[in-house]
Amino acid sequence: MPELPHDAVVVGAGPNGLAAAITLARAGRSVLLLEAQESIGGGTRTSELTLPGFRHDVCSAIHPMVLASPFFRALPLHEHGLEFIHPPAPLAHPFDDGTAAVLERSVDATAVSLGPDADAYRRLIGPFVAGASRLVPSILRPPLWPPRHPMLMARFGLDGLRSAVGLAGARFAGERARALLAGSAAHSTLSLYKRPSASFALVLTLLGHAVGWPIPRGGSQAIADALGSYLRSLGGEIVTGRRVESIDELPPARAVLFDVTPRQLVRLVGHRFPSRYRRGLERYRYGAGVFKVDFALDGPVPWAAAECARAGTVHLGGTMAEIAASEHTVSRGGHPQRPYVLAAQQSLFDPTRAPEGKHTLWAYCHVPNGSTFDMTARLEAQVERFAPGFRDRILARSVMGPAALERHNENLVGGDINGGIQDLAQLFARPVARAVPYSTAAQGVYICSSSTPPGGAVHGMCGHLAARAALRSLGRRQDHC
Repeated sequence: MPELPHDAVVVGAGPNGLAAAITLARAGRSVLLLEAQESIGGGTRTSELTLPGFRHDVCSAIHPMVLASPFFRALPLHEHGLEFIHPPAPLAHPFDDGTAAVLERSVDATAVSLGPDADAYRRLIGPFVAGASRLVPSILRPPLWPPRHPMLMARFGLDGLRSAVGLAGARFAGERARALLAGSAAHSTLSLYKRPSASFALVLTLLGHAVGWPIPRGGSQAIADALGSYLRSLGGEIVTGRRVESIDELPPARAVLFDVTPRQLVRLVGHRFPSRYRRGLERYRYGAGVFKVDFALDGPVPWAAAECARAGTVHLGGTMAEIAASEHTVSRGGHPQRPYVLAAQQSLFDPTRAPEGKHTLWAYCHVPNGSTFDMTARLEAQVERFAPGFRDRILARSVMGPAALERHNENLVGGDINGGIQDLAQLFARPVARAVPYSTAAQGVYICSSSTPPGGAVHGMCGHLAARAALRSLGRRQDHC
């Protein structure tokens, strides 16, 4: 076989594409990484969306998984400029009475604030936090693979595979603990009456205690920039502004990895797939979309609950019943009058995000996939509800509905930021049911996006595990793609 210019080509320079390329390069393989946009990053880009000097995270903003992921933990990214900032509290959840439940770094400090549910909170969360170093790597693997810590995973599964409403109702008597859990569960974009929405709450909560919910200094783009810098230091080649329309236009390589969702994979490689595999990809389902507003502010958000000023992330939705109703409305194709809003206030803790004395707010709510409904007024009303006077501080806003988000990043199909719905069916068949979900039905072709296990979030494990699957094949002689 003639020598090829690259052992592997990776298409898409989001966190998972970068992770795949780095894993291959660390194994001594020559790698070419292609990105359609003019900058790398995918869901970890930062831009001045509103006014000069106001730096907004376009998609992801808060990054507990970066600190917990086995892939990221193995990299010297601090040597490439990546620095994390920890707000005093990971999360606050305000109520209409002017108080807030707060997820503190300490399990005990959080429990004490939950009143009658203090002991129940310790019993539920404490064992998972104590076992976090074993549990998190197990969660960040395909669920069909044999667990490395079966007893701990079984305990997690008993609680995590429930609905969030079911778990909260069974474990907690008071509204504060129930709402705190529901707000984190709503990151799933699932109805909170559906399994396994509870698992998202448990994972995010244990991460808040185990590693925090940090923000990158300068913006999420710093994560991508550090990954890109490290990849180049390993000899990897990155080409931006290079849109790929078909696998046939790629340079020959022994492996090609696509950081794309099944919809794009069918377009790029579908003519090489057997019809059964192609139909499986075409049946892949996408979840709720996101309606996002970034604000440039004339001062900090004037929260009624002072505790909110200590938190990097604030969940706005009131009681568990209200949050569950909001998310259920979205799951049935509607637009809630009072949406659950996920907000981040990075500029309170990172002065690089806004001019002196000014601030930013990053906020989104869920909408049906592909929705064209303008949720700006409803989203702002939810912030105003818990921060009277908020509207008076708005200098400018940037609004991105599902279509705008998808134009920014084609992997955000219909505004779905998780790479596909993460319900029970697609927990085990992501994107289709295969022993090695990253390998496709075409020899030497792999999918490495968040449409593979373990799914959405910035952890790099989809790309890392796909690259490891490719490396196992690269060890065997095969024809090039």
